[in-house]
Amino acid sequence: MPEDHDWEAYKVPPTRTPVVESTTSVPNPVNFIQTVFSNVLDKPVTFVREWIERQQSKNKFYYYHQKFRRVPDVSECLEGDYLCFFEAEAQWRRDRLVDAEIVEIVRERLGACKQREGPNEFQNCAKEAELLKQVTKAYQDRYGDLGYHGNARKCLMKQKHRMMEERKAAQAKQAEES
Repeated sequence: MPEDHDWEAYKVPPTRTPVVESTTSVPNPVNFIQTVFSNVLDKPVTFVREWIERQQSKNKFYYYHQKFRRVPDVSECLEGDYLCFFEAEAQWRRDRLVDAEIVEIVRERLGACKQREGPNEFQNCAKEAELLKQVTKAYQDRYGDLGYHGNARKCLMKQKHRMMEERKAAQAKQAEES
């Protein structure tokens, strides 16, 4: 292979390719539209959004940790105190949702334990099964048979009837022993 190359036979491409700019007397409408959009719509909206975010970052408020104060039960409300009835009803609904979530969490824990333990689920998940049984029974005792339209007053009446039945059963048992 010869040391000197024949530059005319094997031409090397130029190191920089020149950019051909086509210049016309008419401006490109796309550039004009982009500039108008940016200046008229995008910049003001971006400015307002950033200003709102700066204001919100000063006063952070977390909705998902909202804590409500405990209010009196329906049985503690005075007759005709409709505000107390409303607050007690709202408190009862929140308590019902919380209790339903507790049952669901315990059920999920039992399901995870059964999945994890496999064939040994009956002996290794006995505590979780017992806890689910207790939680479900407590939920059923308090909210069962109320239906979709259940409210605090119906729940209170259900508990009152259950207590009266338990008292009658205790009196009947005491009468048998005497």
